[in-house]
Amino acid sequence: MSGDEQRVVLAQIVDSGPSVDEVLAAVRHPAAGAVAIFVGTVRDHDGGRGGVVRLDYSAHPDAEETLAAVAEEIGRMPGVLRVAAVHRRGELAVGDTAVVCAVAAAHRAESFAAARALIEELKARVPIWKKQLFETGSTEWVGL
Repeated sequence: MSGDEQRVVLAQIVDSGPSVDEVLAAVRHPAAGAVAIFVGTVRDHDGGRGGVVRLDYSAHPDAEETLAAVAEEIGRMPGVLRVAAVHRRGELAVGDTAVVCAVAAAHRAESFAAARALIEELKARVPIWKKQLFETGSTEWVGL
């Protein structure tokens, strides 16, 4: 791979999806021996509290730019060939896909390490917040 080849192939905040197949296809590379994928889904509980029925994700206008910057950093990790991350915005039900991250690398250890770093940095730095709605009708903001 040449040093000037684009490593970040997808970094988006979307209103529908995201598609695991689209993210997987985006990171394909002939030199990749491994692709690690993380798929985050909406669960029915959070922080020891059950009864989550819905989430509403909001994103700062700069969220996509921040996501791209995080992906660029991950793309510079040793052995990484391609990086993609797509996060959902809007209302999601339990079981819906909220985020898909994928990293193609020369070897599996590199792809696993980079995929983990990608989702951890995304969660820590990208300004995306979720409002949880519980079956009781109460709500809770996470990430503000």
